[in-house]
Amino acid sequence: MFIISKLIDKRIEAYQARLAQVHFAEVENMYGQMRMFGHDFRNHIQTLRVLAGEGSTDELIAYLDNLDDSLNDISPVLRMGNKMCDAILSSKISLARSKDIHVNADVNIPIKINVPPLDLCIIFGNLMDNAIDACLKLPIDERRIRLYVDLKSGSGQMYISITNATASKKQTMENGRVKTTKGDGHGFGLLSIDNIVARHGGYLSRNSEDGAFSTEIILPL
Repeated sequence: MFIISKLIDKRIEAYQARLAQVHFAEVENMYGQMRMFGHDFRNHIQTLRVLAGEGSTDELIAYLDNLDDSLNDISPVLRMGNKMCDAILSSKISLARSKDIHVNADVNIPIKINVPPLDLCIIFGNLMDNAIDACLKLPIDERRIRLYVDLKSGSGQMYISITNATASKKQTMENGRVKTTKGDGHGFGLLSIDNIVARHGGYLSRNSEDGAFSTEIILPL
């Protein structure tokens, strides 16, 4: 049993490393697009001046609309000051919205917390990826994710709650996790969250109701 446990731990660690690389690549892509937009900003201003000088009102409005759309695509959704959390959650929320998923996010994370950035990256990345995957099985008008993160008043604990719509009426739970048919990757994602929460002495609960799946996590800070 000891050898098997060690093998599982190594596979989880390898999975976490691969997942972190994917999440960091998504974040870097978002910030890369922002840098490109900033580089081209002077050119945009010059074009707008020309259109304004020519009195081309319709073309000017269309150009401004296109700029607004482009900025919405690359602008960070969250600006709390905690750079890692802002980056990973902004990236995932933008990804969800690009897939026509309605995201309601109410997030408050302090600038400095003693939870390692990699742990938060794995927790938030996995939770959002799983919620997005579940929503994609639904018609566009039924795709919804509700994310709430805040500090529990006076307790020194971070409370994380994410609820997403699901296609199934009630999902099968096994050992506190959803029984999955997606293969080892999905299972290791859930195990990664479980291990991080346990390592920090936190609390985790998953609940499947008709048409909705929710995860609640409490992390001591």
